[in-house]
Amino acid sequence: MAYLQATNGPAAGTRYDLTGPKHVLGRHPDCDIIVDVGAVSRHHAVITAAAEQVFVEDLKSRNGTFVNGQATQGRFELSPGDKIQICDVIFDFLSEHAPAVEPGRETTRDPGTETLLSSSVCTPALLVDDDPETGTSTIMSKLEVSSASGVVQVSASADVKLAALLEITQSMGKALGLDEVLPQVLNSLFKIFVQADRGFIVLKAADGALIPRWTKTRREDDDEAIRISRTIINQVIDSQEAILSADAASDSRFEMSQSIADFRIRSMLCAPLVTSDGTALGALQIDTLDQRSRFQAEDLEVLASVASQAAIAIDNAQLHEYALHQRALERDLELASAVQEGFLPDCSPDIEGLRFYDFYNAAGSVGGDYYDYIELSGNRLAIVVADVVGHGVAAALLMAKLSAEVQVALVSGAAPSEAMNRLNSRLSKDGVSDRFVTMVVVVMQLDTDEFTVVNAGHMTPIVRRSGGEIEEVGEPEVGIPLGIIDDFEYEQCTASLAANELMVLYTDGINEAMDPDGQLYGIERIHAQISGDISDVERLGAKVIDDVNGFMGGQDQNDDMCLVCVARGGEPKAGISSQEQEVSSG
Repeated sequence: MAYLQATNGPAAGTRYDLTGPKHVLGRHPDCDIIVDVGAVSRHHAVITAAAEQVFVEDLKSRNGTFVNGQATQGRFELSPGDKIQICDVIFDFLSEHAPAVEPGRETTRDPGTETLLSSSVCTPALLVDDDPETGTSTIMSKLEVSSASGVVQVSASADVKLAALLEITQSMGKALGLDEVLPQVLNSLFKIFVQADRGFIVLKAADGALIPRWTKTRREDDDEAIRISRTIINQVIDSQEAILSADAASDSRFEMSQSIADFRIRSMLCAPLVTSDGTALGALQIDTLDQRSRFQAEDLEVLASVASQAAIAIDNAQLHEYALHQRALERDLELASAVQEGFLPDCSPDIEGLRFYDFYNAAGSVGGDYYDYIELSGNRLAIVVADVVGHGVAAALLMAKLSAEVQVALVSGAAPSEAMNRLNSRLSKDGVSDRFVTMVVVVMQLDTDEFTVVNAGHMTPIVRRSGGEIEEVGEPEVGIPLGIIDDFEYEQCTASLAANELMVLYTDGINEAMDPDGQLYGIERIHAQISGDISDVERLGAKVIDDVNGFMGGQDQNDDMCLVCVARGGEPKAGISSQEQEVSSG
C-alpha cells in the first residue's frame, strides 16, 4: 500500500494511506488530506492512482507543488522516497512493498508524465504570494536599472566596482549555457558580498511565470527550501528598479512576507535583470541574517551593475540555447523532408501514348500536399492528388499516413467510389485531430480513352479538348472532404481523354497563390495557360508554374503547391505498342 507521511508542519509524523483513486490536499475542510498552513491553497494538489502508478498534480495553486525540490506542471509520476512539498509542509511518498530509497538518490522519469519548471535549482526554492498592500514601504534605497545601453552608472568606490565587474566578467565570459551562467553569477556575488547568507536568481518564462533557476546559501549543508517573495520579485521586475531594505524583517512593505519573517532577514538587495533593449528577464536577490552586516546604498549600486552584466550573459546564453534548438529542429525538418520525398513518385509513368508533367513544392520544409501514380489491375492507372488542410509537420504526418491508405484502398480492386468510401471511413474512425483531406482520384483505362473521376472536396480536373475548349469534369459528383462524415457515400463519373487532349490536376496552392496586393491567381489563369499547344506537356506545365511564380512577385508561397498534367498524343492507345497493333491488323 502506498501512503504519505508528513515530515514537518502541524501534522508531522501523520500517515495518510492512499487507498482510493483520488486524494485532494489543501486547506479546505473537505480535502482528503488537510494541510492547515496559511500559504496553502484551499484545494492545492491531488494525488491519483491508476493501475500500479501514482501521480501528483498541482491544482493551479498560488504557490505550486514541488517534488524533490522541483516545481511540477501537469501530472508527475511518483516513486517511493519522493518528497512532496506544499509550501512549507513536506510529505514522504512511501510504499510498504517498496525498498527504502536512500536520500539523494536520482530518479528516472518518463518525459511524457511531467514538466519541470525549475530544472537547475541547487537548494529547493519556493515562490510564495505575499500581500502587496500591507503598510507603507520603508525601502531605504532605489536605483533605476533600465537604460538605453543596458549599463548602470554607479558611484560606488572604484575598487569595489572593479572587483564586481571583473568577477562577473571573468566568470561568465566563456559561459554559453544557462546552467553555466547562473551558478557563476551567484558564486561571484558571494565573493563580493561576504555578508550574504542567501542568493537566488528568478527568471520569467515565456508565459510570464516566475521560475527559480538557481539558488545558493552560505551554509553548504543547508538543504531547507528557500521561500521567495513573489511580491518583491514582481515589484522589482515591473518597476525595473533595484531595491535595498536595510532591515527587511521590520520593513512594513514586506511584513506579510513569510520568506522574510521565517528566515529573520535583516537586510536584502534585489535587482532586475534587464537587457540592453530594456527587457526584464527576471531578478537577482541576496540577503543576510546578520543585523551587524547590513547592506549599504553603494552595495545596491554594485549589485545593479552586476545584474546588468548578468542580464547580458543570460540573454546571450538564452540566444545560444535557442540557436542550438533551432539547429536541431532544422536537422529534424531536413530529415522529415527527405522522408516525405520518399512517399512521392520518383518519376512519371512511362506509358505509350501518354505524356506526364508533375510539380511539388512545400510551403515549408515539409508539406501536406500529395500526389501519386498507382498501377492497378485491368490495365489501369490511378492518378491521385490530395491536400491535407494546413501545412507543416502535422499536415506532413497525415500525408504520410494517407499515402499508404490510398494505395491499399485502390489496389483492393474496388470501384474508385468504393475505394474512396473505404478511405474516408478509415480516416474518420482514426479521428486524426481536427484535420481533413481533399482528394481527387482519376483512374485511366489505358487501352481506351475513358477515365473515371471520384472527388472528395477537391478542385475538379481541368480537361482541354482538342478543339481548345476547357471543361471541368465531375463537378456535380464532388463530395465532402475525407475525414468529416464516416458513412458518406461518394459518387463517380466517367469521361474521356482523346488524342491531343490534356488533363490538369492541382491543389489550391496554385489557384490561391497571392500577388503583393493580396489578389488570388485564380482558376481562370490556369485555363488561359493550358489553352496553347500540348505537344510538349512538360513545357506547358512549367509555363503554368512560371506564371504562378511571376504573379506572386517574389513573395514566399503561403501554401503547398502541387500540379499534375497528363496529355494523350496522337499515337496508338496507351498500353498497346505499335508492333502489337501491326500484328493485330495483319
